[in-house]
Amino acid sequence: MSVNYGSKRVVVGAHYGLRDWLAQRVTAVLMALFTVLLLAQVVFTKGPIGYDLWAGIFAAQWMKVLTFTVIISLAYHAWVGVRDIWMDYVKPVAIRLILQVFSIVWLVGCAGWAVQVLWRL
Repeated sequence: MSVNYGSKRVVVGAHYGLRDWLAQRVTAVLMALFTVLLLAQVVFTKGPIGYDLWAGIFAAQWMKVLTFTVIISLAYHAWVGVRDIWMDYVKPVAIRLILQVFSIVWLVGCAGWAVQVLWRL
């Protein structure tokens, strides 16, 4: 006779953390490709690099959508990394929760500010 003391959820194993690991790799590749694209646009344009050049690069709707995607990817990439640091090195649960909430608020604020700057161009 067996007794069931709760769910049989396995919290360790070969696939625990795979989603976060894969998300960090995918967001890193996306950010790297965006950086290469942006550098290519700057390098292959003629004339002085100033506000007009930057505004011209980000004026196209496809570039705004791509930049928005990269901003969200950067925030998620940073969240996964910071969350792992808090989980690995901060043992008191209350302090870890405070740090995680602060990190979320900070990252959402930074992403919101970046989107606001992008949409003002």
